[in-house]
Parts: sequence; structure tokens; C-alpha cells
Amino acid sequence: MKRRSFIANIALSGAIANTINEGPAIESGPFLRENKAEETLIADVAIAGGGLGGCAAALAALRNNLSVILTEETDWIGGQLSQQGVPPDEHQWIETHGCTKQYRDFRKAIRQYYIKNYPLTEEAKGRKFLNPGDGAVSRLCIEPRVAVTVLMDMFAPYISSGKLTLLLEHKVVSAKASGNKVQSLEARNNRTGKHLILSAPYFVDATELGDLLPLTGTEFVTGTESKSETNELHAPEKGNPDNVQAFTVCFAMDYQPGKNHVIPKPADYDFWKDYIPKMSKPWSGKLLSPSYSNPKTLEPKELGFHPEGIATGDKLNLWNYRRIISKANFVPGTYKGDITIVNWPQNDYFLGNLIGASEKDFAKHVEKAKQLSLSLLYWLQTEAPRPDGGKGWPGIRFRKDIMGTEDGLAKYPYVRESRRIKAVFTIKEEHVGAANREMAVAAGTPGPKDKAAEFHDSVGVGYYHIDLHPSSAGDNYIDFASLPFQIPLGALIPIRMENLLPANKNIGTTHITNGCYRLHPVEWSIGEAVGLLVKFAFGKGVTPRGVRERSEMLKGFQEFLKGEGVELAWR
Repeated sequence: MKRRSFIANIALSGAIANTINEGPAIESGPFLRENKAEETLIADVAIAGGGLGGCAAALAALRNNLSVILTEETDWIGGQLSQQGVPPDEHQWIETHGCTKQYRDFRKAIRQYYIKNYPLTEEAKGRKFLNPGDGAVSRLCIEPRVAVTVLMDMFAPYISSGKLTLLLEHKVVSAKASGNKVQSLEARNNRTGKHLILSAPYFVDATELGDLLPLTGTEFVTGTESKSETNELHAPEKGNPDNVQAFTVCFAMDYQPGKNHVIPKPADYDFWKDYIPKMSKPWSGKLLSPSYSNPKTLEPKELGFHPEGIATGDKLNLWNYRRIISKANFVPGTYKGDITIVNWPQNDYFLGNLIGASEKDFAKHVEKAKQLSLSLLYWLQTEAPRPDGGKGWPGIRFRKDIMGTEDGLAKYPYVRESRRIKAVFTIKEEHVGAANREMAVAAGTPGPKDKAAEFHDSVGVGYYHIDLHPSSAGDNYIDFASLPFQIPLGALIPIRMENLLPANKNIGTTHITNGCYRLHPVEWSIGEAVGLLVKFAFGKGVTPRGVRERSEMLKGFQEFLKGEGVELAWR
């Protein structure tokens, strides 16, 4: 049995080298080549999913001297920040508090990468909180490839030392479990078809859809719970396990005035250009239009668009929203125009559900979502209304290189909702929703009405408003205020399984509370807490559940977390 046999895409000197190792066993620097149909890799913890939660869990375990196997379906780690092409959705205090030290160090490293490698203006270089794109959505709008490079730099010493086995383009396809424990996972190389067995005392499900849960027999829920189940203010009267939020296939574009970059008409354009979403509460009109449903009121709301970043009155200019390169931050001549990411209401896909879909149906829905995104691009180039009364911006250029794919679309769909474990403790709207919390306190629940519930087993903090996008069963937006919250350890522990932990959107939330626990820094905090939990449980010889159930053990774990730079409460 080998502890390491396959490593791909190691970042060297800021570049990403694509390497697939096959052939007879040969030692060559950090590589060990194998030509076996099946072999077993062993580590202290095996993590499925290289998104932000998976990366954070791996880094936490590695810096505490555990060995790690980390699998990733695509050839990029970083999840929603990279392979899905979504700049980080973060709260307004992110620069000073409300996340872990390691997440803030990661953000600092990204800024340093731009300062070291890009021709920034002196003003931009001297800015304390550099935002390369100056996008409205985040204080750190960046290119996906930079996120990948910085993460790979963080992993480099562990790969070199053999503590980390990084299996890119590998998908976990089966598992073995006995009683309340997972014994092993089976991962398939998506390029070669070869299979590997992954063995470890602990396993972490950091996949985007909670894929390990059904494979291991771990109890889980999906979709919406009914009001009778959760007593949540915004829950529907009837639950629906197939009712999940839209997913989005993102893409990047820039603008060259006077040029013609119009793409060929997409195959499904005639369908999408006239499509009007069928919602339980009416949409504002055609999906491909400047109008959409105001998420908070569901009244029609007009959006602006101008590919030169010019203000569009009191309307949000979508071009500026997720802009990842603002040419004004760079030496004149570096960029001819800005670069922006398209993750808008107009390319949310809600005509299918990826959870539980066969590989064939998964591919079918992703292809339809890609057609929607390409149709939006074509509409912007040919039919979008211009301020001068004309139609279309043919100078909009599809930036295929930004996403690192042949078709120019993100490597993986931006997934907002996953399977969720049946947890020892489930976070409900009464714990974190502003209005529901006020009602609960008025009805006798202890605590101030203007603060989220205080969890005795807090392992982190986070904040985002509860933001649910249109759903596969026809729900329009559900968007309302939440309160800065804690992450309870009980929500990270399955009701039965002892050595499987969640580290993505698959923790013990409801459909409603998933809406504020699903964003970048919260996912990172969940993953980091899980990686540290594995280390602590190892050292004490107890299960994760045992850590929570024994007060002195829980106190010791929380002190360990604080020593690792994890905030457990809001200031």
C-alpha cells in the first residue's frame, strides 16, 4: 500500500503545471508513478472535495501534523472561488473580524500575489485593502486562477514533504461502511478511469452536493422542510425534498469598443430569449431582460448595464457588480478594458435539480445551464438595450481564458444547495433570522431579540443575509435579514456516523438557514473547524460526538480553536 501515488497540477513559481503520472513505478522528485488498476492510499484523514471547505480542513489538519488525502473532481481547487468563478460574498467586517485568522491570511496572500506579480499603479499598490476588480459584491474581487495559485502555494510544502496527497480530477464513486463508521472510499480518475481506494480513520465530505452522504449510508435531508417540521417563519406549509435553489454556470467577459466579438447563436437561444419563469410568486417578465424580481419585495426591479462601467443612474450597473479586473488599478495599457464575471439573476438555472441526478442527467442539466449562460452572452451582444436607444454591444468579448476551459464556461456549476446531514443539532431560522429571532424571544426563548442565538458549542462565526435564489419547484427569491451568527459544533456532527464529518453546504442547517451558512468565509470556517476537530479527537482518543458531549473536553477543544486563530463569538 502506498501513502502517495498521484499528484497533478502542482503550482510552481506561480504557474500551474498539468501533470498526469502513469507508467511503471519511477521515483522522480516528488512524484511516485504507478501503473496499477487499483491501489490503496492511507492517511490520517481523507477529504473529498477541494472547495474552500475542503482546502481549509486540509490546511488545518496539515499544519497540525496530520497526513491528508484530498480529492477534487476538476483540475482546480478552490470551489466557488475558482472552479465556479464566484468572487467571495463576504460581510462588511471581514477585514478586521468575523472569520478565522487563516482565512484572513489567505486573503492577504492573494493581495500580495497581485502586488508582487502585476503592474499595479502606485496608488493601488499602496492601498491597504486592495481590490483588483473593485467589484461591488466584495472587497476582494479576483481572477479565479489567482485563487488557485495561492491555494496551491499554501499546499506546496505539504505536497513536497509527502504529508498531502492531492488527487485532482478524481471523483469518489463508492464507499464501504460498517456500522457507524466509514472504512474506505473509492475514487475514480476522471481521465484514465483507474480507481484508488482511500483509507483513513476519518473522512470529510467537502463535496459540493454532499456526495459522500448517500454513498456511506449517512442520514441526510434535501430540499425544503415544512413549517410543521421546523416552525420557521419563512418555511412553506408543505415540504419538498426536490425543491432546491438554482445553480449557475458562470463566465467572464470584457469589452472592446468598435470590435465585433458576437458569438455564434446558441442552440437554445430561441427558447431562452422568450422564456418567462413560472414562479409561485410572479417574475417580472422575460428572464433575459434588465428587469427581475426584487429579492426582498418580489416587485419588479430594473437593473442597469454598461460595459464601460459607466454609471446607470440609480440602477445597479451589472458590469461593475462582479468585476474582477478594473483597468484603473493597473499601469495604463495593461488592460484595454475591465473584466467581469457573469453570475446574475438572468443566468440562474432552475429547471432541474443536480442533487441525486445520475451522471447522464447531471450532464444534461449542466449543458442546459451552459446554454442559458451562452444565450445571455449572445443577448448582451445583440439585443440588450443601450442608453442611446440601440440594441446590443457587439464589442463584448467572451473571455474563455479566465475560466480555464475550452468552452469558456466555469469548470463546475455554482451550487447553492446540497444534501444536508441529519445532525446532532440543526440550525433553524429562530436561531439566526432577525424577524424569527425576535418572535422567538418574545415567546420566551432566552436571549436578546437583536442577537443571534448563542451556542455553547460554538466553533466559529459568520454572517450573511438569508439569501435563497429561485428554486426548482418555482419559489421566487426568499431574501431577508439575519443576524451575525455562530457555527455550532452540533451542526457538524451526524446523528449516527462517528468518523464522517461535513465541510461544505452539507452541515445541519435547514433549507432556510442554508441561505446564510453557504457563503465563502463560512464554508472556510466550517472546514477549518472540522480539520481541527479531527486533530483534537485524534489526540484525545474520543469521537467528535464525545468532544461535544463532555463539557471539559468541549472547553478544551474551544481553547484549541482560539489558539489556532478561530473566533468563537462576535465582538
